Amino acid sequence: MRETSNPVFRSLPKQQGGYATFGSGAAGAAAAQVHQGYEPYVEEQRGVSRPLTIDDVVTKTGITLAVLTAMAVVSYYIASVNLGLAMPLAMVGAIGGLVLVLVATFGRKQDNPAIVLSYAALEGLFLGAISYLFANVISNGGYSMITQAVVGTLGVFFGMLVVYKTGAIRVTPKFTRMIVAGMFGVLALMLVNLLAAWIGGGDGLGLRSGGALAIGFSLLCIGLAAFSFLIDFDAADQMIRAGAPEKAGWGVALGLTVTLVWLYVEILRLLSYFQSD
Repeated sequence: MRETSNPVFRSLPKQQGGYATFGSGAAGAAAAQVHQGYEPYVEEQRGVSRPLTIDDVVTKTGITLAVLTAMAVVSYYIASVNLGLAMPLAMVGAIGGLVLVLVATFGRKQDNPAIVLSYAALEGLFLGAISYLFANVISNGGYSMITQAVVGTLGVFFGMLVVYKTGAIRVTPKFTRMIVAGMFGVLALMLVNLLAAWIGGGDGLGLRSGGALAIGFSLLCIGLAAFSFLIDFDAADQMIRAGAPEKAGWGVALGLTVTLVWLYVEILRLLSYFQSD
């Protein structure tokens, strides 16, 4: 299987090929792949659970996003009533969510619904509080800016799903390596920018200052997040065709949610640059 830019998908079964078929029926596809090296994996899962289908992915992702949205609304309301709680809520949500992603990834517990839904709840706390801060404190965008960020995030998600389904962009090993390298580069720049701001004060390298460089950096992050969806769809597609068990849908939901959260925050940050006082 090609390496994915999303660490949540790293433990998927191996697959050769796979392109523009996300959402195909799992039963027939899994059977067709048995003769291409899937016998051990399918045998291991036989009798334990039915194969994963696109309906499982959609349902579990929907539940995960519903929990995240509900907690985001609650967090936003709390922040609007007591601004002093906004940053603590954001920090608890961000750090707690990161810890659970690491536990799920390195502990191979991606298919644990309790971990996935707990992650969604914590990220909801983070997104609600950070949305209030960006829209009402850092800038003056208000509800309108948050709505634009949500619409933009969903637009990118469904747009990239269409791109993947139509095969307009092929997910090849070279493509995946480029996206992964880009993400590592962005992460390194974020850390250097944070360190520079810490040591020298001010805006560090200026990657989050709101200027032209910051706008360009946010656009780069948005582009990488968007292309990461293609790799995530491909990884989920391979999981379905490999005959993975139904509960693996929670891992797909977790991986897609991680990318959605990153994309939303970057779009929200970009919009705040244009609506600051």
